[in-house]
Amino acid sequence: MSGGMRRGVAVAALCAVAWFGLAVEQKASAQFGPPPPPDLRNARERAPIDLTGQWVAVVTEDWRWRMVTPPVGDSASIPLNAEGRAATAAWDFERDRREGNFCRSYGPPGLIRQPTRLRIDWEDGDTLRLQFDAGNQTRRLRFKPQSPGGRSLQGDSAAKWFRQTQSRGVFAAQTPKTGGSLQVHTTNLTAGYLRANGVPYSDQATVKEFFNTFTLPDGNGTWLVVTTVVNDPVYLSTDLLMSTQFKKEANRSRWEPRGCDIAPPLVPSARQ
Repeated sequence: MSGGMRRGVAVAALCAVAWFGLAVEQKASAQFGPPPPPDLRNARERAPIDLTGQWVAVVTEDWRWRMVTPPVGDSASIPLNAEGRAATAAWDFERDRREGNFCRSYGPPGLIRQPTRLRIDWEDGDTLRLQFDAGNQTRRLRFKPQSPGGRSLQGDSAAKWFRQTQSRGVFAAQTPKTGGSLQVHTTNLTAGYLRANGVPYSDQATVKEFFNTFTLPDGNGTWLVVTTVVNDPVYLSTDLLMSTQFKKEANRSRWEPRGCDIAPPLVPSARQ
């Protein structure tokens, strides 16, 4: 075959591929219609669920790690590696007092596990503000991209709404038009504690959270469930998974903020 013929065959093949692609695109457009226009509403207007209000933590599990300060070295149920276990065993309450480190338990992974009340409000159309009376802390969950600043106790939290696609076979996957959840990814953290007894996470840790709500029948109230996944390549051997429950309060009268620099109600005086 001559060079000219080979070029002709190649051009014909390319034209056939282009025609086939155009035919598929036209068929898809005819079947499914044009893509939907971009959604220009802000995050508050697009919210599939309402998280606002005041919520109280319901501590029905892990009581001995959440309601009091555990003994030194108690890291049960946390997947620490050797370095994490060593750091936990070396924790010193008096050293934290001298160095002003009481707030280390109030970063996102530890704060959500505190026996706390939580207020959730819209600070603006694209920012959810979470206020905790435990430690008197405030987190901001931002739906618009932000330029990262310096590392901080609460870090930078990027939020998005999410609806889980429901699959009923290979060709029947559907995304529900109602309901949904909030996903949050937090980075840029300073080092802190997963528990008040010095179980550590490093400044390389990242936190993923999933906020879901449901209402029980027979007047049993509206509930908020926060699932937290902590990844820390420095101190954890695998991801730490936690689930924390809150119940919505009828009003905001019960609110008792206390600074994170106040010592916990019970602290171990010696290793146990």
